[in-house]
Amino acid sequence: MNLPLGDGRLSVSLPSCSVDVARPPGGAPVDPRTAAEAAMERPHGPPLAGLVNSTDEVAIVVTDVTRDTPDDVLLDVLFDHLPVPRENVTVVVGLGLHRPMTDAELRDGLGEYADLAVNHDPDSVVALGAVDGCPVSVHPAVADADVVLSTGMAEPHQYAGFSGGAKTVVIGAGSESIIRYTHGPDMLSRDGVRLGRVRGNPFRETLDRAGLIAGPDFCLNVTKGPDGFLGAAAGNPISVVRSLAATAREALSVSVDTNYDAVVCGVGAPKDANLYQATRAATYVALGDRNPLGSGSDDCGRLVIPAALPEGAGEGTGEKRFFDALSSATDAASLYESMRAGYEPGAQRAFVVARVLRDHDVYVTNSASPDVVNSCLMHARESVEDAVEPGSRVLVVPNALNTLLV
Repeated sequence: MNLPLGDGRLSVSLPSCSVDVARPPGGAPVDPRTAAEAAMERPHGPPLAGLVNSTDEVAIVVTDVTRDTPDDVLLDVLFDHLPVPRENVTVVVGLGLHRPMTDAELRDGLGEYADLAVNHDPDSVVALGAVDGCPVSVHPAVADADVVLSTGMAEPHQYAGFSGGAKTVVIGAGSESIIRYTHGPDMLSRDGVRLGRVRGNPFRETLDRAGLIAGPDFCLNVTKGPDGFLGAAAGNPISVVRSLAATAREALSVSVDTNYDAVVCGVGAPKDANLYQATRAATYVALGDRNPLGSGSDDCGRLVIPAALPEGAGEGTGEKRFFDALSSATDAASLYESMRAGYEPGAQRAFVVARVLRDHDVYVTNSASPDVVNSCLMHARESVEDAVEPGSRVLVVPNALNTLLV
C-alpha cells in the first residue's frame, strides 16, 4: 500500500499481518475556485458587497502554512466581490503561536496578494472585549478594520470539532490569553469538546462568541475529502462551519471495529513538517468517536505515524513549548497529571499527546528527526515495517487527519 510522506508517497508492505484499510467514502471532488465563486453567489446571510463600503478599511485573515487552504484562490474570489481599492486591504496571516511564514512561503501561498500580507504577532494585539472574563484581542490591522473577512479550511479539529469560521481570526490573529483559555485543561476536559463535533461543543461555542466581537464579519471556507476539495461556503461564520462540517462528516466517516494491535496513521504534507502537527494523527485516532485500539488492558496497542519532520518538533512558540513539556517528562502519566493544573498556550498538544501515551505507544517512522521523537516519550523507527510487530492485526488509516472513525 502507499501512504503519504511529505510531498511524496511511501510504499508499505506488512505481509505477515492481518490488515484492514479505513477509506472514507469521500465524494466527487470539485474545483475550489468554481465552488468558491458559487458559494459567494449563495452566501449564508447578506452578500459581501452589502457589508462593505467603497471607503472601508478591510482586513482579511488567512490561514498559515500548516493548513492546506487554497488561500490565493479564495483571496481572488473575495477581491472580485470587494468594492474597495487594493490599498485599503491588509492580509493578516493567522499564525496563532506557529512560526512566521517566510517570504517564499507567502509568495507560494498567496500569489499576487503576498505584498499585502503581514505575519501575525501574538504579542502585539489590541483588546476589543471579553468572553467569560477572557480578553478577546487581535492583530492591530484586524482591530482597526471597518470589515473583517477570513478564509479557512473546515477540517476535523481535535477541540473545535472542525476548524474554520471564527477560529481563523480569534485564534489565528489572536493573543496568548484567548489561546490559553480555550486550550487550557479546564476547557479541553469539558463534555462535548471533541473531534468532529460542532454543535454542543463548548470550545467551538467560545470561538463563535469571540468571533462576534473580533470578527470575521464574513468568511469564505472550503472543506476537503480524500480525493480533493468537497465544497465551499461563504457568509456567516457559524453557518459556514456547520454547513461544511455536515458535508465533511458524510464524506469522511468510516465505521471500524476495535481491538486492533496497531493503527498506521497517514499524515503527509503540510502536517508532517514537524512533530507538533504530526502527532495530531495519534490523537485524532485514539481520542475520536471510536478508538480502534480499544482500552483497558496492559497492552492497548500502538499508533504508527510515518512523518518526514524536516522541522523537528517545530519552530514556533507553541511547538517549542510542546517539545519542552514532552522532552522534560519522565513518563506520560505523570506529565498528564501535572499538566492538569495548567500550562502555557501551545503546550496543549503535549497534554493531549500525554493522554494518548498513557494507554498507547506511539512510533514515528521515516523521519529526519529521530532524536526529537525519542526525546518526546515516543519511539523512532526507520520504517513502518520496523514499528509493527509481525502477526499483528493492523488498521491502516491512509489520511488520519481527514478520517472520522465511528
